[in-house]
Amino acid sequence: MTAERKLLLVVDAPSLLHRNHHARAHTRITDRSGRPVWALHGMLRQIIEAIDTFAPDAVIFGLDDRSGSVRRDFYPDYKAGRAVKDAELVEQLDRAGALLDALGLATLTPPGLEADDVNASGAAWARANDWNCVIVTSDRDAFACISEHTQVLRLINGGINGSPLLNPRRLYAMYGVAAEHYLEYAALRGDASDNLPGVSGIGEKTAAILLEQVGSMEAVWADIDHNGGQAVVATLDGWAEETGNRRLGATVLRRLTAAGARERFDFNVRLMSGREDLDLGLTPDIPGTPGLLPLDYERVARVVDFLNVEATSAFALRVLSTNPASMG
Repeated sequence: MTAERKLLLVVDAPSLLHRNHHARAHTRITDRSGRPVWALHGMLRQIIEAIDTFAPDAVIFGLDDRSGSVRRDFYPDYKAGRAVKDAELVEQLDRAGALLDALGLATLTPPGLEADDVNASGAAWARANDWNCVIVTSDRDAFACISEHTQVLRLINGGINGSPLLNPRRLYAMYGVAAEHYLEYAALRGDASDNLPGVSGIGEKTAAILLEQVGSMEAVWADIDHNGGQAVVATLDGWAEETGNRRLGATVLRRLTAAGARERFDFNVRLMSGREDLDLGLTPDIPGTPGLLPLDYERVARVVDFLNVEATSAFALRVLSTNPASMG
């Protein structure tokens, strides 16, 4: 990524809330009105840490539309099988947008869509405006957004400072897949958490080898359609001979041409693709508009103080705002 570019930080708020709910429920932290706030507090702490670490020029928070889902309308079993959310988590999910808006931060809840779509649109916005972008999430779906402009900070148990910041090189080191082909890789592999089976018989390792050797699924399907898959088989078997692995060309071709295989791949691509055309409402050329830092000192003090954690209030004021007393 080019250091001279401005930086957009895109935060997958529901992802942070889910992680912090499960990690911090034992604290039973409540706000000044007695409502549960441990997930909201944990999310806010991580947001502040990320802003402190990356010093972004603009920040936007993606939220899920909890009233409807375009993907579920298309596929009623989308995300079926997930555990029912705790009532205390649901309450904090419902309050997250209001908390962030009250601070003066920019949020987007796209109708019928998810924070994943805000991630994808944020990456597209950065590319179109020649900015850099960092997406903060614990969800692998965001890996499809990784590019020369966009990195993904994938939150794991180590928090902001202990989590990997993935760029194309690091993504390739982890999965053996070029960033521009990650969506195809995911569609082949499937995603059990979203209840999306992969192409039968094509696991992570085989999917990575196929894409690395052939280049793209567009090339794979074209060879199958116009050449009976001969080039795919020859390429995979050539790789096997060079590396000392067993031949897999004929097996892969058989699995890709099995009934329903291509339909399953196309179906997964449709469900997994993030929308890139959302209006983020960012106007970085207009000072003081939502999404830009610093925030109003009094506003930050009032909102964060309501969470009832003194250390977080001080941290938020230092990172998010400018103390008017320090200004000339």
